[in-house]
Amino acid sequence: MSPQHRVARPSPAAVSLTDEELARGLVAGDEGCLAAAYHRWSALVHTLAWRSLGDVKEAEDVTQQVFLGVWRGRRGFRPERGTMGGWIVGITRRRIADALSARSRRLRLVTAAGSSLALVDPGARRPEAALDRVLVLHELARLPAPQQRVLRLTFYEDLTQTQIARRTGWPLGTVKSHARRGLHQLRRRLADDEQPDHYT
Repeated sequence: MSPQHRVARPSPAAVSLTDEELARGLVAGDEGCLAAAYHRWSALVHTLAWRSLGDVKEAEDVTQQVFLGVWRGRRGFRPERGTMGGWIVGITRRRIADALSARSRRLRLVTAAGSSLALVDPGARRPEAALDRVLVLHELARLPAPQQRVLRLTFYEDLTQTQIARRTGWPLGTVKSHARRGLHQLRRRLADDEQPDHYT
């Protein structure tokens, strides 16, 4: 579903508001002003996200996150600090940074899953890299719950093993064991998936 279908269409009156009037209405909790703000700035937000991320779906997700952030953080808007458009662009840059950070964590998971994803020809391009990431996430979901939890906390929340032990209440040795076994299973399953269909 495209982002245009997730936000109500603004009324003509809301569309005609100045930025200052729109900001006042938004801060007051007027959802019509949120719809108008989306109408006015979503194309800019989507363009900034797409240029930084190079992925239409991720750009759509960021656009939704930005306007969710606009709504939730509306009382934090201070007109004396800048325009509403500038405020929204600032939120956009933070959400883009979050998306890039999440992408880096996913890539770290692929790397940690082992050299089984390496090419026979290391110099070749990898147009299937996105498929590799999907495959790793799929295999991660098949792990036993404790191993899956440890790896998700490691790669999606950037927690250390000590922090994971505190979060879960498990002994540190147990956390290390789950991490080691989980990565071993990921490597093995991914290696199995990489085996060719025919042998010569």
